Amino acid sequence: MTLVLTIAIMANVASAASREKVLYTFTGGADGGDTSSAVISDKAGNLYGMTYSGGANGQGTVFELELSNGRWTEVVIHSFNYDGVDGYSPEGGLIMDKAGNLYGATMFGGSQNYGTVFELSPTSNGWTESVLYSFTGGNDGGVPGVGSLVFDGEGSLYGTTLGGGTYGYGVVFELSPSSGGWMETVLHNFAETTSDGGSPTSVVFDRKGNLYGTTAQGGTYGRGSVFKLSRSIKGSWKETVLHDFAEDNQDGGHPVSGVTVRGGDLFGATENGGPYAWGTIYELTRVGNHWKKILLDRFSANGVDGFAPECVVIFDKAGNLYGTTYSGGKYGYGTVFELTRSTTGWKQKLLHSFNGTTDGGFLPFGVIKDGKGNLYGTTQCGGSARDCSGYGVVFEILQ
Repeated sequence: MTLVLTIAIMANVASAASREKVLYTFTGGADGGDTSSAVISDKAGNLYGMTYSGGANGQGTVFELELSNGRWTEVVIHSFNYDGVDGYSPEGGLIMDKAGNLYGATMFGGSQNYGTVFELSPTSNGWTESVLYSFTGGNDGGVPGVGSLVFDGEGSLYGTTLGGGTYGYGVVFELSPSSGGWMETVLHNFAETTSDGGSPTSVVFDRKGNLYGTTAQGGTYGRGSVFKLSRSIKGSWKETVLHDFAEDNQDGGHPVSGVTVRGGDLFGATENGGPYAWGTIYELTRVGNHWKKILLDRFSANGVDGFAPECVVIFDKAGNLYGTTYSGGKYGYGTVFELTRSTTGWKQKLLHSFNGTTDGGFLPFGVIKDGKGNLYGTTQCGGSARDCSGYGVVFEILQ
């Protein structure tokens, strides 16, 4: 079945006329540089994201792009400071609660320099930052920020760290608000063995309260895995490995982003693997007591459709899937693509190929979609006239 689907995909790659618009170009100075997250949107349509460097202290920023009268203005709402308390080098993505507070993680900084989880709260005088937790790099984990955090229904935050934990290969953690601040609980320690992954990315809930995620390493073949964490009646969490990536002709390898839950199935991307070794888009669907992997798309040898997807994929209401590739495309600097389901498989449409200059280049973070069908995202470099010499852009693709 997978082979037939792959052939159908090969015959169904299309391209679309680009309608890309650069909303903001970073300078690498006080406004930030080297974007380090996808953007999110508030109810008013303003966009929020992070940069890895730049800002008032050169250690990264959280920024807002405000839309007014058809024009976008950037406002830096926090500049990180390497002072032993604040984190620095934010990465992975932001989330927003119902009150408009923002939450994210930094890879480094904090009391032990193993990263932080922070909150930004809007006030009449601007935004106020609070460090909710500083990682020690020990049993509590260290170096968070690969993926976005996620809330449960009771206001607790969940996320992952790349390192630390009992075995040193990362953890899934919970942060719960308490009278004395926020309390961390480790839900799972990764061992990076043939029966467990290592270097987890991000986690996401299903409707039953189970957590799903991926690891970039470990598993049976050492190429990463997809896992599930289920809570028992007594409150402990149990890990089940759903799929071990083999990184061969029919399977991907090294997923560096999490999964999307849709209709009980899991969808994601792998950076490597597939028939041409340039990455895949996959679906995991439950069949009885097992999970079956279906290859939805593989990226071709010539790279015209892109190389190395590193994003979390998204869906629109019609069931179309959207994502980005880090590099490749017509100019070699990444793409935005759409996958549409048909009777013969999934058809890929290339929405935009980035040129590495004024429109940006290198896209590890994925896109979001507004109510009108337009897509928004960031590039890590570009924005200048020379090949990826700039500090990145925020872009819109009109649909």
